Amino acid sequence: MGWHWREAPVFAVLDLFTVAEPMSRENFIAYLNQIIEDPHGPYGKVLLNLHPFLSTITSKKTAISKEKTADVHEMNKKQYRVTTNDKPCNDMAVLLKYTDNIGVANTYQKIIENMNIKPLEISGDDAALLIIDPQRSFTRGGWMKSIGSKAELEVKPIRFAFEKCAQFLNENLSLVETMFTRCPFPPGSYDWDDVFTGIIDARQLYFIKPGNSVLFPDTNGFREWVEGLMDNGKKTLVMAGCTLNSCIRKSSIDTHNYFKEGLLQIVVDLSLSGARAGSYMQSSLYDGLSAVESAVREMTGAGVRVAQCVQWI
Repeated sequence: MGWHWREAPVFAVLDLFTVAEPMSRENFIAYLNQIIEDPHGPYGKVLLNLHPFLSTITSKKTAISKEKTADVHEMNKKQYRVTTNDKPCNDMAVLLKYTDNIGVANTYQKIIENMNIKPLEISGDDAALLIIDPQRSFTRGGWMKSIGSKAELEVKPIRFAFEKCAQFLNENLSLVETMFTRCPFPPGSYDWDDVFTGIIDARQLYFIKPGNSVLFPDTNGFREWVEGLMDNGKKTLVMAGCTLNSCIRKSSIDTHNYFKEGLLQIVVDLSLSGARAGSYMQSSLYDGLSAVESAVREMTGAGVRVAQCVQWI
């Protein structure tokens, strides 16, 4: 007995349902029966039980427990625009030099230069942030360990991205509405990554995302959250987290396609996103491109805006 890979989806549902308060015995039995009877199991109608709670929480700023440490810049400009001040955006390129493979940093820099990817200024009043899967599994848990002997080196870019996400959240407490996704993993891998300790509140809600796309399952509340953002005048959704060439790529494109008639701009912030170190290296699998560059080109071609970094104003 225990919570292992097979039980991970049920563990994820129970974790989400007990974020705010303990679950009663009656609800526990009722939810398990729903899971058993639904062809979609834990990704089916059982998640609809959380929607009223999600609608009251996700319309507010993210719950973060640390005191805000940076000044909030108040500006009247509402539309995003390219900014020429790119100094804050160099951090990821610098950090990638510490992956023990200088080619990773060089390839990343070439992507930025060859595709003319620029920083982007976005008003916090007009946008929201979705951080995808900032979990221990990718840096210290099951996903990382599945890579093998080079796991510590391979996950360094993801760790850098998580550290930058944590820094951003700590410094922008009330500036940006933020939500998260989590991929089902067993205990020890499912938790928020260690760098978010004391930053992401223990009561923080999230969207369960068992695959690459945040739009699955359609009962996870993501669509309703985005519709609420748009109803409140949000025009842009920024995505970050991991992995850049997989979940971020798929989620950004799918979200763009689903909401494009609503004129919602999807932006991917490269400075807050990471992938395996090997995904930054050129490969014959992608016609001589790296998996990351291939993903950036695919996102751009689909209509997703890819930014070297987002500067919130």
